[in-house]
Amino acid sequence: MLYYAVVFFVVALIAALLGFGGIAASAAGIAKILFFVFLLAFVISGILGLARRRKA
Repeated sequence: MLYYAVVFFVVALIAALLGFGGIAASAAGIAKILFFVFLLAFVISGILGLARRRKA
């Protein structure tokens, strides 16, 4: 998921350099959403991993 966030960020940068503002804004928005979903999944998996380790 982080890979796709980086890909959309690069697409946004390239589109912005070429003057495609709408595409750049859309790609940057998608990259931002994917990054925050990745962070949320990372935190949840870390908490669950710690809970499982303490339980066993």
